[in-house]
Amino acid sequence: MSVSKICFITCVNNDDIYQKSLSYISNLDVPAGYSIDSFSIKEAESMTSGYNKAIRHNDAKYKVYLHQDVSIINKSFIQDFLHIFSDTKVGMIGVAGSSQIPSNGIWWESRYNFGKVYDSHTGMLSLLSFRNVEAEFEQVQCVDGLIMITQYDIPWREDIFTGWHFYDLSQSLEFIRAGYKVIVPRQCTPWCIHDCGLTIVRNDYHNYRQVFLNEYGKDLKIRQLNNGPII
Repeated sequence: MSVSKICFITCVNNDDIYQKSLSYISNLDVPAGYSIDSFSIKEAESMTSGYNKAIRHNDAKYKVYLHQDVSIINKSFIQDFLHIFSDTKVGMIGVAGSSQIPSNGIWWESRYNFGKVYDSHTGMLSLLSFRNVEAEFEQVQCVDGLIMITQYDIPWREDIFTGWHFYDLSQSLEFIRAGYKVIVPRQCTPWCIHDCGLTIVRNDYHNYRQVFLNEYGKDLKIRQLNNGPII
């Protein structure tokens, strides 16, 4: 394990879009003593299988899993997440997520969402902003898969998530099951642009939603019983 290496990991099916993402990565400020690398997975059978391949073939301690259509616009991105990871109990960082996943598994329908990102899922690029993070970070139950930053390797559940949905919520809860914090940081301005384009929810989304609820439904109920209202 290389403790001074950061790897940016992406499942790719469009090289032109991916090259734009790489151009932003190349412009990031890299702290002295650290190195960065990129790892692309083409023709992956699923997001989980692609990301597990990256774990098997890359020894970077810090792994940044991001979609090919994500551009990191915060030049101090690396310094910022390294500072947060000085808390060894923080296992994963994302830029948007929920402190309470609803019982239906659709995280963005929660009343307790945090973070911000420039996003085009409505068909137009605009600021998507949830509750402000007042402290250094907000501990959450899940982060969105547009970008997921880790300092520990936990296998992705390719045994049950064999497509492109709910891998992010699953991995968030796998980190929590392992005893780590999953967090959304305070962002004065958004760290990322997610130029995904108009998003349409298809049947396979709901198929994997049921897989998610079958595996993690008890985790959600425990959290709902233990958590009071967020003011």
